[in-house]
Amino acid sequence: MSLAAFFGVALAHLMAAISPGPSFVLSVRTAISQGFRPAAALALGFGIGAAIWAFAALAGLTLLFTLMPPLFLVLKIGGGLFLIWLAVKMWRHASDPMPASSADASPRSMASGVRLGLATQIANPKPAIFFGAVFVGVMPVTATASDKAIVLANILWVETLWYVIVARAFSLPHPRAAYGRAKVWLDRGMGSILGLLGLKVALT
Repeated sequence: MSLAAFFGVALAHLMAAISPGPSFVLSVRTAISQGFRPAAALALGFGIGAAIWAFAALAGLTLLFTLMPPLFLVLKIGGGLFLIWLAVKMWRHASDPMPASSADASPRSMASGVRLGLATQIANPKPAIFFGAVFVGVMPVTATASDKAIVLANILWVETLWYVIVARAFSLPHPRAAYGRAKVWLDRGMGSILGLLGLKVALT
């Protein structure tokens, strides 16, 4: 692959990662309520999930979705319901006190954060369609296994790095203090947004 092809895939993925969606909402909420470390673990889960969908696109899952629309529909509905379940949890626990965050301990373990990030990313099968379109338009058919491995590694670190930046920005003292003063309404607001995004995943 040429440098331009690698850059094209990376740029398209970066623009998709930056666009707000369920991952962004969950990242912001985790960072301001629990601190940097749980949100950074979440970011790694997002990155792994993005790389899995990209690998699936390379393996032909996009074609399988085209040939078997019911499979895509089942995945969409299941993923949407998972996001709605997360939204309901935000609403139910909106009045809970904000957990303390320290450098030595975090309310959510790192492994738990990675698992939640991965599950959230896998809950939305649409990235497979996105990556399939990008790969068809940018990646040459002559791309070697090494080329594809580099693309997947790049998707992993770009997705992870973006959400680490989000985690750092929203875990700073001022955002956390503002969140603490309006936790109930912010949690319900973000829960509502996440629920609407879940409906969008399931129905569109």
